[in-house]
Amino acid sequence: MSDLLLIDDDVELCELLSSWLGQEGFVVRACHDGASARKALAELSPAAVVLDVMLPDGSGLELLKQLRNEHADLPVLMLSARGEPLDRILGLELGADDYLAKPCDPRELTARLRAVLRRSHPTATSGQLELGDLCFSQARGVVTIDEHDITLTVSESRLLEALLRQPGEPLDKQELAQIALGRKLTLYDRSLDMHVSNLRKKIGPHADGRPRIVALRSRGYYYAE
Repeated sequence: MSDLLLIDDDVELCELLSSWLGQEGFVVRACHDGASARKALAELSPAAVVLDVMLPDGSGLELLKQLRNEHADLPVLMLSARGEPLDRILGLELGADDYLAKPCDPRELTARLRAVLRRSHPTATSGQLELGDLCFSQARGVVTIDEHDITLTVSESRLLEALLRQPGEPLDKQELAQIALGRKLTLYDRSLDMHVSNLRKKIGPHADGRPRIVALRSRGYYYAE
């Protein structure tokens, strides 16, 4: 079983999702505002968090920012009312691993959660990948560059691992989305691009100024040696 923290002010929806997810093997604790969520996070070590954008005592995006500062590798799936594009973009920029528009199908939420949880647990063969001045520990989800450690989110870790395993070779966006997000991209879905943008900001360019991750129009991305 996986412990799950559900943060949403819609009590009826929380009861519905808690019941469904409980039948699917999750142990769910629901919080209906940011204050109780922060208290729960201090007491628990959930396997993942489902977080609504709108909370009665503040923005879920602000809580996400705090989560990323204090629990950088904790999988977070955002819920966004009406699937507002700005909410989705901001959530991904702040480090959410995935998002769903409300109202959401409990079956899809379950599938997305299982996908992000699978990605958060490295396989037994995971070790370290080194390329030039960059060293990446899959098990820790940490990149080391010039003795400086950079913690990545689950999706960023999967994305970087895929690129490092085939340096110089372009990977198709759909292939990368399947690896990093556990799903295919839909039309106008920019979630993969946002994760790449976040990853680029974190690891920066090569010492000579060349970008580490290069985009090929209409094709995908590759890691430049």
